[in-house]
Amino acid sequence: MSRDCNFHHLPVLFEECMEGLNIKENGIYVDCTAGGGGHSSGIVERLGENGKLISLDKDDEALAACERRRAEMGAKDKWVLVKTDFSRIGEVLEEMNIDKVDGVLADLGVSSHQIDTADRGFSYMQEGPLDMRMNQSQRLSAEVVVNEYKAEELTRIFRDYGEERFAARIASAIEKKRSEKPIRTTTELAEIIRSAMPRTSRKEDQHPARRCFQAIRIEVNHELASVTELLETVPALLNAHGRFAVISFHSLEDRLVKEAFRKLENPCTCPREFPVCVCGKKPMGRQIHSKPIVASKKEAMENKRSGCAKLRVFERNEEVWLRQ
Repeated sequence: MSRDCNFHHLPVLFEECMEGLNIKENGIYVDCTAGGGGHSSGIVERLGENGKLISLDKDDEALAACERRRAEMGAKDKWVLVKTDFSRIGEVLEEMNIDKVDGVLADLGVSSHQIDTADRGFSYMQEGPLDMRMNQSQRLSAEVVVNEYKAEELTRIFRDYGEERFAARIASAIEKKRSEKPIRTTTELAEIIRSAMPRTSRKEDQHPARRCFQAIRIEVNHELASVTELLETVPALLNAHGRFAVISFHSLEDRLVKEAFRKLENPCTCPREFPVCVCGKKPMGRQIHSKPIVASKKEAMENKRSGCAKLRVFERNEEVWLRQ
């Protein structure tokens, strides 16, 4: 049996996402991060005969899991699967001759399956190869980053993508170890990171390697660049009152989403002292909630990975759509 037959993923903030998307029976929706199909199947269940869902993912195992779930639901006619990075959403819709959609969902987290499968190399808790590729056909992997990047580049990645205070110390320790022999496994790397940190910092609630593993994963999969492109592309693809729901799991992603939605809601660039707006930039819509939605205590207990999830939802104005 292949590994993808055991693909599992607990959809985070499931009901909140379904409510946030405000699903119309005959609407067109895009799930940018299909994963195991948890959110996608929820959307499909709420669609009528003329509704359509397009699920995107660059992980073959995730798409295989969605394919099985789609077959079980008998939803082949209204559930389309596409292997691609979600930053290509505009091109995918153009190829399908779809001008506008009624909702877009993006769950930016790593799936439970990817983390729990040791040989995918995402986890510092299990021994596996240094991989971390969501698209396993690409060359760049965690092993390449760890063994081939200069110490200065590793320092930048750990600092900027992991917000790691001891980035330089850890990068130096990695450089020293790999000069003796290549670093091949997740547990080997995790121990190098742990040993490089001051003893006091090892007593934190989270694993000492967590921030660096996050940083390497972001680098391998070009995550922040893809998220930025997605945030710039989606608003123009929404129908009037269409909604864009995004779940983020760390501060870097949430900051990008928060700032993007703020600019869509209030794009005016006039100096504050101006009595009236003269730049002519009009809001594209509004945020549905003033603060991000987080997991309930019950969900956080049942699914620990939901504990740091934040959901933000943006709705497009009808006025902007009519002016285009």
